[in-house]
Amino acid sequence: MSGIDAKGGRRGMKVMPLLVAAMAAAGCTEGGFGGLYNTPLPGGADIGDHPYTVTAQFGDVLDLVPQASVKVNDVSVGRVSKIELSPDNKMAVVTLVVNGAVTLPANAGAELRQSSLLGEKYVQLREPVGEPPQGQLGNGAVVPLSRTNRNPEVEEVLGALSMLLNGGGVEQLRTIVGELNKALSGNETQIRELLVNVKTLVSTLDGQRGNIVRAIDGLNKLSGTLLAQTGNLTNALDNLSPGLKVLEQQRAQLTGMLTALDTLSGVAVDTVNRSKADLVADLRLLEPTLRKLVETGDKLPIALEYLVTYPYPSYAVNAVRGDYFNVDARLSLDFTEMINNLSNSGQTLIAPPGQPYGNNTGPLPLPIPVPILPDLLPQNGTPPANQGPLAGLLGTLLGGG
Repeated sequence: MSGIDAKGGRRGMKVMPLLVAAMAAAGCTEGGFGGLYNTPLPGGADIGDHPYTVTAQFGDVLDLVPQASVKVNDVSVGRVSKIELSPDNKMAVVTLVVNGAVTLPANAGAELRQSSLLGEKYVQLREPVGEPPQGQLGNGAVVPLSRTNRNPEVEEVLGALSMLLNGGGVEQLRTIVGELNKALSGNETQIRELLVNVKTLVSTLDGQRGNIVRAIDGLNKLSGTLLAQTGNLTNALDNLSPGLKVLEQQRAQLTGMLTALDTLSGVAVDTVNRSKADLVADLRLLEPTLRKLVETGDKLPIALEYLVTYPYPSYAVNAVRGDYFNVDARLSLDFTEMINNLSNSGQTLIAPPGQPYGNNTGPLPLPIPVPILPDLLPQNGTPPANQGPLAGLLGTLLGGG
């Protein structure tokens, strides 16, 4: 019995650890146990009592796993809590839990690094590159894809090196170096002078940098103007062909004209050369006349003023009233013409001055009847002795004696 009890006791001792493990597993399942990723690891980063969460977007996280370290300046300040794919399946979204005592700018960046050659991956939070720090990174902040990066993988470096060594560019590089040695051997002086000239050229171009930039800007404006005038240029080129054809047809005439012009130029030069002495003599003879004109001074304009109003002096115009100066007058005694002139002026022989004849509703009747009584006319047709011929004629026309 004692052996059985002892055996049974030994069986009980073996079963008890299994029951405890089963009960622990059942309790963890009921409490929401999510796997080993949720189990805190010993020696991990201290996230403090008030950590904050940051989301970083990566194009590729390689073999990064949850619970990986989050570091700032190679000091662990948090851990990776979750890695998932973005809704558009274009990037990886990594959720970071950072100690609340760590202060970072709002535009901080994130990099995926490796602790050693074959070590683990971790996320490094860094200061912004190429821009000043702004704000403060807080809970719920997002580090966009434009501010994240990753270091090359060892596999990628070894693969590139293998491609270079096995059928890559090493063989070609050896050929290039050999040919360069052949080309440079014995030409050291020329190569040195070439380098000096290149240095001088580069220095000159650097000194003319402002002018070069202005020239490029001017060329850009010219290109824009030409682009805006593309239609006009095309039209001009299309219409230029007929003009060129006409010039080609008149090539003989143009050549003849240029030849004749050359001959005329030769004759003109010869004429000027032959007449140079006479021309100089004429100019010398003209010199006294020009000197006298200069000596007249203000008298010449006065003389020209008299010339314009000849034969009257200029002040004689002031004595003339109206617009009848130098007027030619013709006296017409035609009765019909006199009546027409009076009709056109709105005055008649029988209407009072200032009142038109009739009611102005129609043209005036021509000729206008003149009330001349027979007994008022002279009997003999000779004017009285005290009247001239013109007064007698006007008296007859106007109905007077």
